[in-house]
Amino acid sequence: MPLRCGIIGLASSGKTTLFNCISNTKAEIHKAAFSGSKSNLGVMNVPDSRLEEIDKFIHAAKIVTTTIEMVDIPGLSKGGSHSDGNKFLSDIRNVDALIHVIRCFEDPLQPHIEGSVNPVRDKEIVDLELQIRDLESVEKKISKTEKMIKAGDKEAKHQLDVLTHFKDHLESFKSARTAPVHKDDKKYIEDLFLLSDKPVMYVCNVDDNSAKSGNDHSRKFLESIKDEEAEVLIVAGKLESEIVELENNEDRIAFLTDAGLTEPGVNRVVRSAFHLLDLQIFFTAGPKEIRAWTIRKGMTAPQASGVIHSDLERGFIRAEVMKYEDFIKAGSEHACRETGKLLIEGKNYIVKDGDILHIRFNV
Repeated sequence: MPLRCGIIGLASSGKTTLFNCISNTKAEIHKAAFSGSKSNLGVMNVPDSRLEEIDKFIHAAKIVTTTIEMVDIPGLSKGGSHSDGNKFLSDIRNVDALIHVIRCFEDPLQPHIEGSVNPVRDKEIVDLELQIRDLESVEKKISKTEKMIKAGDKEAKHQLDVLTHFKDHLESFKSARTAPVHKDDKKYIEDLFLLSDKPVMYVCNVDDNSAKSGNDHSRKFLESIKDEEAEVLIVAGKLESEIVELENNEDRIAFLTDAGLTEPGVNRVVRSAFHLLDLQIFFTAGPKEIRAWTIRKGMTAPQASGVIHSDLERGFIRAEVMKYEDFIKAGSEHACRETGKLLIEGKNYIVKDGDILHIRFNV
């Protein structure tokens, strides 16, 4: 299953505007709260300047960036977990990480569903909805575990202790990801796909004039989550949507300069989402194409080969590896060979971010 990031937030927070800026799919933006009828699915390109740097020496026919899937979850609502209002909560179970969009802008033409702009309150509303749904899941498993204990399952007692710990944590209005349990004990909740256990980053959606430094709303929000160790990005969604509409790159640069920015904020969102998923990139390079590939950190050379094609993993013999920095310094594969910077690695090699691989295989 492809790796996915889910965009969540209250209705009218600017989620879909952000989704449209970073995805190849353009979803309809609704001014009225709760107008969205389903989640939107798209693919986002992961910008990586290293591709262009490699191409300066190879001059390939095409350059292909890596991608990850993005899901725009319709706006959540207060109390929706007790009704059908937040039926989209189940869609969140199928994503690997969350981008939580926080409304930090005033707009009289787009009233806030809670009557006022308050990013701290909005986060608490969304967190609570996720925690309530998670609590239901944990309580159901606790009930099953108690039956296992009665049936004589020796491990079930420890499982019950861990689940009870999560239950108490959720009942204290805390997300599952912050529960102080040993990492090995997380296995007891893996099958639950808890919503509040997923890694999260926050995007403060500010007005155009606050694109560079944020505003009072975003600063209050930053102060409120200072102990979470979560990444927070400042993005002006409306401004970003206008930049995306510009076809001329010079116009985009001028637009960014006027706003005091050096690059589109959505580029930062994409890169952060990529790292949030604990991913990294390796490259394949030749005259036909230079391509970036997505893998999980810690994957071996055969596993990385399987991302390209299953035959490469099945018939893996060895990987010829050049470090990105070595290739750029040497200027060619031949020069890397001559200077000993092209390494021959076997099945146990752990692929590093930026590796340029040539896979040798036989099937």
